[in-house]
Amino acid sequence: MTIENPSREEIGKLLKKAKRIAVVGLSGNPERTSYMVSKAMQDAGYDIIPVNPTVDEVLGVKAVKSLKEIEGHIDIVNVFRRPEHLMDVAKEFDEIDADIFWAQLGIENEEAYQFLKEKGYTVIMDRCIKVEHALTK
Repeated sequence: MTIENPSREEIGKLLKKAKRIAVVGLSGNPERTSYMVSKAMQDAGYDIIPVNPTVDEVLGVKAVKSLKEIEGHIDIVNVFRRPEHLMDVAKEFDEIDADIFWAQLGIENEEAYQFLKEKGYTVIMDRCIKVEHALTK
């Protein structure tokens, strides 16, 4: 893999600037990692937008079926989907107004990474946003 993430210092700056996080694959199950991580980020003051066609609401926020349904700018798209789904999410990400594509810890896809980097996006893969937030406070 030739995936290069921004430095921890740079990630810290990105997180300090960010306000809205769309979470692709956010589960309504409080025992799932996506729920726990998103709740921690919501508790830290971020606006969380659940993106999951199988739930109506998560963390008290109405869910949307796809990124394209979100109105307005999104700072970070945080992805909790298996690596084979990242390219589809990356293509949709490219069609919306968003800054950072972030694939959670254990998730990476070189094709999606190259696709987004070639278009000039900031891409972070195989990192936990909750851990990075805690480390860069």
